[in-house]
Amino acid sequence: MDTPKRLNKYISETGFCSRREADTLISDGRVSVNGQVAEMGLKVTDSDNILVDNKPLKSKPKRVYIAYNKPVGVTCTTERKIKSNIVNAINYPERIFPIGRLDRPSEGLIFLTNEGDIVNKILRAGNNHEKEYIVTVDKAIDDKFIHGMRSGVPILGTVTKKCFVKKTGAKKFTITLTQGLNRQIRRMCEYFGYEVQTLKRVRIMNVNLNGLRAGEWRHLSEAEMAEINASIEGSSKTEEASVDDKKRAGSKEKFAPKRNSDNQRTKDKTRQARPEKGKRKPGKKPERVKGTLSLNKKNGR
Repeated sequence: MDTPKRLNKYISETGFCSRREADTLISDGRVSVNGQVAEMGLKVTDSDNILVDNKPLKSKPKRVYIAYNKPVGVTCTTERKIKSNIVNAINYPERIFPIGRLDRPSEGLIFLTNEGDIVNKILRAGNNHEKEYIVTVDKAIDDKFIHGMRSGVPILGTVTKKCFVKKTGAKKFTITLTQGLNRQIRRMCEYFGYEVQTLKRVRIMNVNLNGLRAGEWRHLSEAEMAEINASIEGSSKTEEASVDDKKRAGSKEKFAPKRNSDNQRTKDKTRQARPEKGKRKPGKKPERVKGTLSLNKKNGR
């Protein structure tokens, strides 16, 4: 028996449009399910009769999983107005989208698919799926740099997770990450005063670039997909899994109220000494200030 899923997701999985566009269709009353105008949040299965503008949806396409060796200069976006977009570069006959991204100046392995769920499960930082890179920098690296990169680097308001880093040449190293922070490797190197010259992703989980030249793509094999599905079986596809533990802990510490007893006694004394709001001590008239009203506060001076 099919597992019910939200109508907007069901429509997007047929390749008809994106989830956001499906939401618009539903809210405009252009979608019906079993003869009734559909409502937002409705769940459906393959047995339901779903129409858009009184026309039946196409059957769901076969799931597609592609490994692509992205060259430098290709942009990981589906926006057609960007000429260098990855969809045009591959020119696949069906609607697909990338899982994650590689910067335009970077190259290497990236997955593309037409299945939304697997995207979320692979991408979430809390799911700890490995990605391996080969990196060259602008000057000779030393043991201090390697140790620092391994131990965690403060960038983007958090500290990167500990990772595997190995020196492979005077200016070259490999690094394996389980995170996907924005321009993470470049920012980590910049923290230590290095600039990335080339960056190539050579592996995602159990899939590598072996035999795939720049600009080429292939379908993932059944064996590769079986291993990927096994590794993400317990993975979360929710936003909670994408939150960095150190960042979450840091936020709690930053905004946690102070409960120091001395601090609390000081607050209590202040409350006792301060007269109640709206009242003044008897026998005293409020002072009047002569002259015009100052506009400094209003003007932000």
